[in-house]
This record gives sequence, structure tokens and C-alpha cells, in this order.
Amino acid sequence: MTSLQPIAEDLWLLNYPMGLAGMQIGRNVTVIRLRDGRLVIHSTAPFAPEDIAAIKALGQPAWLVDATLFHDSFAKEGRRAFDGLPYLAPPGFPKVSGIATEVLDPPPEAWAGEIEVLLLEGMKANEHVFFHCASRTLIVCDLFFNFGPNVSGWTRWSARQLMRLPDGMGMSVLFRLLIRDRAAFGRSLRRMMEWDFERLIVGHGEVIPSDAKRVVARLSGRAGFDVG
Repeated sequence: MTSLQPIAEDLWLLNYPMGLAGMQIGRNVTVIRLRDGRLVIHSTAPFAPEDIAAIKALGQPAWLVDATLFHDSFAKEGRRAFDGLPYLAPPGFPKVSGIATEVLDPPPEAWAGEIEVLLLEGMKANEHVFFHCASRTLIVCDLFFNFGPNVSGWTRWSARQLMRLPDGMGMSVLFRLLIRDRAAFGRSLRRMMEWDFERLIVGHGEVIPSDAKRVVARLSGRAGFDVG
């Protein structure tokens, strides 16, 4: 069983092991509880029965989400674990995952005033970023990574040398290569920065619990995008 970690009121995180080219990058699943008690499960994973029970103890699972084309690794496991829920994903996700999904954008009306969703335009992965208004939390998939000091030596070396993250944080070189229209992508980042977020949850790595807006501005600038 993966430990369910409270992050803020109505916000929890589960972290699962996940390997990539010998690296241990992990997979974060964020669970958001709406005011009416329904749950949004952001990202899929190899959910154990105990994990499913722990999530259901928080409220009523109502939506399953994968917010980028690159997060199809556990789509089948997620679908089996929460069979019958609306599964929301970007255009093209059924083709890469083999799983039928519903449109993520526009988001469900039930999320209005609680969760905002923004497509990162100008790049191939169709990543959507989320903002949980009540906890002032930005939730991303692969836009940023944050590998802390406790990762293994190979993961640390790969993050710095292959992903080109000098301090284990930032926008990976692979992600930057997916950007086809820098102007459109930059506009999306600036729109994202209009959100009043204080915390950042990444799809892979550690949570940035405070001052995240300043950190995101710095990491965006290092990738060549001035977000003001």
C-alpha cells in the first residue's frame, strides 16, 4: 500500500515507484476533494486494493484524470481500479493508451470555482495544468520536475546530465524539445502565472510546499521563458 499523504485541506498525494531508463522518477497521484465530497483523482498509477479503499474513505471518487499524452503508463490500471468513472484526458490520449476517455477541456461544470484547467499550447504532449483554488496549489505533470537530495546516484546524475536539470529541478530538455510554438507556449505560462498559487505538485518528484510562484518564474526563465 502507498501512504496517502495530506498536503492541504481537501488535498492528498500518493507516490508510486516508476522507472525510466534506469532512473527512479516516481509517479505522483493527487486527490482533490470538492466541497460536495466528490473526488478528482489526478493521474493514474498501479493502485493496490488498499490504495483504492484509502481514496474512497476520503469521499466519492467521481473523476479520473490523466492530463498529458505522456502519462499513459498506468492508464489500464487506473481504468480497472476506478471502472465506471468518467476518465478525462487530452485529445489523442485514447490512441496512445488504448483506453477510451472523455474530453478534459472544458472541465466539468462541477469544478467551477474550485479547480481551474489550462492547456499548455504550442507543444506536442497536450499537457494541461491544474489549479486547486482553495489550497492555492498548482498541479502539473511533466512541465517541471523536482528531484530532491535523496534520489539515487544514477537518478541524480541522469537528472543533471541527461534531463539538463542542474539542481534536479526544472523543465527537462525532452519537454523543451516538444515545444513547437514558443510564443504560444510562453503565453500559456504567463496565463498560468496569473493564478495565485503558493504550492507546486509535480508529476515526478517532490512537492514544493511554499513560495512556488517565485520558483516557477525562476525555472521558466532558466528554460528561456520570461513569465514576468
